[in-house]
Amino acid sequence: MIVVTGGAGFIGSAVVWKLNKMGIDKIVIVDELGKDEKWKNINGLKYADFFHKDDFMGLILKRNAPFKITSIIHLGACSSTTEKDADYLMDNNYHYSQELAKFCLENGTRFIYASSAATYGDGSFGYNDDENKIDTLRPLNMYGYSKHLFDLWIKRNGLLNKVVGLKYFNVYGPNEYHKDDMRSVVHKAFEQVRDTGKVQLFRSHRPDFKDGEQKRDFIYVKDAVDMTLHFLDHQDENGIFNVGTGKAQTWIELVTALFNALGKPVNIEFVDMPESIRNKYQYFTEGNIAKLSNAGYINPVMNVEEGVTDYVKNYLLKDVYLGLSKH
Repeated sequence: MIVVTGGAGFIGSAVVWKLNKMGIDKIVIVDELGKDEKWKNINGLKYADFFHKDDFMGLILKRNAPFKITSIIHLGACSSTTEKDADYLMDNNYHYSQELAKFCLENGTRFIYASSAATYGDGSFGYNDDENKIDTLRPLNMYGYSKHLFDLWIKRNGLLNKVVGLKYFNVYGPNEYHKDDMRSVVHKAFEQVRDTGKVQLFRSHRPDFKDGEQKRDFIYVKDAVDMTLHFLDHQDENGIFNVGTGKAQTWIELVTALFNALGKPVNIEFVDMPESIRNKYQYFTEGNIAKLSNAGYINPVMNVEEGVTDYVKNYLLKDVYLGLSKH
């Protein structure tokens, strides 16, 4: 049985969707549905069972899961970069991950977990997934720090050659609809264009970047999922890997792709960045994916023009989820 924690979330439900497309439905989804519309992400997907994250942890701690677990793809976490409750993040993102890793190592179970590009902080030390440089990184928020701590725990316990950690960059795509303020700019911009005919982007507050030319490594969720599942098939490959396109693109390029997909003229309005985030804002991120390529991943990766077009035309305009789409 493949366990996908966070399996009702954005990337997690996309992983389940892709496993289904591969003919795999012996899947256990672990998540916390709460009161939002996250349940819609798993509507139409095939899986064997669902466990609340706390109930599943109870099974793990007692070592009495009622099924044999062959792999755990651990994507469940509090992913809010603005979460202020540090104790909650430590418990949910750090300690929970530790217990799952211990279980997998004891039982010879494949363990693939989500780290984050947020661990790189302001990028002063680059975005190279060199495990020897983990200790030099300084995340800018508590979310990134909670992820960073687990990477450090893996390294300090000599586990880098036994598990896989994935540093996801700016992932966008279908099934992110429930994420409120943590949705990608693509989804937010789609709603802005629909409602007002224009998109607002932050002005640059640095002289070395023009307005809208701040850059991110935007990766479409379908590519992020393929990279994740690569390590399910290649169990001899371990360590920490970047999950990105390897090519940063500007916010202007991103929203231009959106306007083009909608067949509308580009209309961008620049607004001041809130002072509360100016000191924590990343002006450039670009994941070095050479290590991923060396691990055997050779699939072509979509740029923003290709990814945004698929997202808009096959999902946003049709108001459908991955599990209910033909694509």
